Amino acid sequence: MIDLKKEHNATLDRPRLKYSPIAKLFFWGMDLVTGKKTTFSKAKLLETLACIPYREWEIRKYAHITKQYAQLTKVKSSQDIIDWARYAQDNEYWHLLVLHEKMKEDGIKDAWYLSPVVRILMVMSYVMIARTVAFLNIRWGFDFNAQFEDHAEHVYAYFVKDHPELDQQAMNNDLVKEYAVLSTWGDIFRRISLDERDHMNNSFLYSGQKHRIVNYQGMPE
Repeated sequence: MIDLKKEHNATLDRPRLKYSPIAKLFFWGMDLVTGKKTTFSKAKLLETLACIPYREWEIRKYAHITKQYAQLTKVKSSQDIIDWARYAQDNEYWHLLVLHEKMKEDGIKDAWYLSPVVRILMVMSYVMIARTVAFLNIRWGFDFNAQFEDHAEHVYAYFVKDHPELDQQAMNNDLVKEYAVLSTWGDIFRRISLDERDHMNNSFLYSGQKHRIVNYQGMPE
């Protein structure tokens, strides 16, 4: 069993990664559009973008295994990334559904930047970044994704810290129970934060930086 509150505190205590100039620019751009304060709408935008790199890697690796089908070692390596990318996309989609269900429960409407036009512009911009990096050097993409997921892990951790009322709100949503059976909304968002840590760790693994993986006690592996 994972001690969600212990891991939540471990995330809060752990410094963020040293972000690259591109990552800093990206996060700055998001804050410019959405505001610095984390809201459910801002988290929804984050999750809308989060699945994009995984989709691009899956497409790229499918092209590789089609061309290299006789080279079983390379096919196995590509298939591992495809399997991870599929799982991660599904997981990020669950986060989006959880946020949507919570907003419905609270009667919160989407912010203006979740309108179709603005959302499409931001998605297409991120698609171009992810596609270009994956084409040039997919390991660079993994490294950038680790920074994105570290950012997301901390965003959710601080969101729970800033909203202690979430621990007083019982989680009885049947759809969300398909994601995780937890008693409070606070623990649901702690679980999402840890999912982002898992995505970061896998990004480190596939970028050849296993020494940077953070385990479930908040310490280097």
